[in-house]
Amino acid sequence: MEIINQILAFLEGPLNDFAWMYTFLPCAILGGFYLTIRNGGIQFTKFGYAMKNTVGKMFKKQEAGEGAVTPMQAVTTALSATVGTGNIVGTSQAIALGGYGAVFWLWLAALVGMITKYSEIVLAVKFRERDAKGDWVGGPMYYISKGLGGSWKWLAGLFAVFATLASFGIGNMSQVNSITGSVINAVSSFTTVSAGTEQTLKWVMGILLAVLVAVILLGGIKRIGAVTEKLIPFMSIFYILFTVIVIVVHIGGVHDAFVKIFSTAFTPQAMFGATTGIVLKQTIIWGLRRSAFSNEAGLGSAAIAHAAADTKGPVNQGLYGIFEVFVDTIVICTLTAMTIICSGVNIEFGVKPGSELIAAALATVFGDKFAALFIAVALMLFAFSTVLGWSLYGTRCVQYLFGNKAIRVFQVIFILVVIVGCVSPLSFVWDVADTFNGLMAIPNFIGLFALSGVVAAETKKFFGNKDNL
Repeated sequence: MEIINQILAFLEGPLNDFAWMYTFLPCAILGGFYLTIRNGGIQFTKFGYAMKNTVGKMFKKQEAGEGAVTPMQAVTTALSATVGTGNIVGTSQAIALGGYGAVFWLWLAALVGMITKYSEIVLAVKFRERDAKGDWVGGPMYYISKGLGGSWKWLAGLFAVFATLASFGIGNMSQVNSITGSVINAVSSFTTVSAGTEQTLKWVMGILLAVLVAVILLGGIKRIGAVTEKLIPFMSIFYILFTVIVIVVHIGGVHDAFVKIFSTAFTPQAMFGATTGIVLKQTIIWGLRRSAFSNEAGLGSAAIAHAAADTKGPVNQGLYGIFEVFVDTIVICTLTAMTIICSGVNIEFGVKPGSELIAAALATVFGDKFAALFIAVALMLFAFSTVLGWSLYGTRCVQYLFGNKAIRVFQVIFILVVIVGCVSPLSFVWDVADTFNGLMAIPNFIGLFALSGVVAAETKKFFGNKDNL
């Protein structure tokens, strides 16, 4: 236990600070501005075009060639990995641990994150290749090794290692842990749940989720794409609908909510004082951290899914990156934040919450039982789809590192970790997820900045062609 406690202290302390405060923060904000300038700010100037050519094609029939998925299946697979507990639990944690001002930094990270994710996808499609089975594979490990040359293969391998480890945290344990927590919370709203019953529920949920993941994961990317293509639109629409209803009912609190967010973005102690322990550093870090956890811009993970798309070209698919970050963070995370703040529910600042905060906010309109049940179902769908998306990312990274023979071994371990995530303490799974999230971003940002000229050239060529406009 002493060794475990020391590891946890290192994950939550020095390593976490290095990954987030001193690496991700400057790369995400300053690097995002740099990529914005190099690409003419297309997330703003071409926003309408991006929406027209992404969400505008959602309901058109699409087909994919051998070894590929449709562009929409690629984006829903990527969205399945991003639209998850980060939008619900992650946003709640940003507010509770960083104060209301963390939402401002979450927004800022998303605005520059649009071009970051666009760049990742453009590079992933440009430098992708066919594997031994004839499937398209790509992502940061490929655009680093192929774009920067053989002498940088060590950096590509480093990304693959960190991403594989992250798949067990952000893409597995934190997701299933949130599912289990929300189910227990829903059950407790109807009846008393003893400690023994709670532990039993954790094991039952762990085994059940492990079986479901196994059935879909072992079917390959096409099965994952087929499932996420149906889950993502369905669950997103209902979650948006219910949060909007709560905000409308508490419409009088909208103005105050924005005042709280902007007035504490740079001076959190002006509202909270020193007693909560919330300082500017915490406000910034938790806003950026939960933005990255939610939309994954800068992590390079979504590019792995997009590399499998049957698309006309890098920029065509890259536009989906702008769409993804907008929907995931600007829309869904904002609705979560506004629902919590406008509802006026009690927030225990400095304490890391699970799903109970958003459930309490929804309960102000729909009642405790319905709110707890709805959040349990929403989190189950959100988080389960995230597990599927990240199972693909981990598989591709292991394939890059060790070849096709290692894939099945990874998949078996990934399935078993589902059970571990369900029965583990909340703080442990989030500490693991946060740290490896930050670490995998380091090699990815190096590749992005070094290859930014390639992205700029592809962007200029695409929008310079009048046939594309």
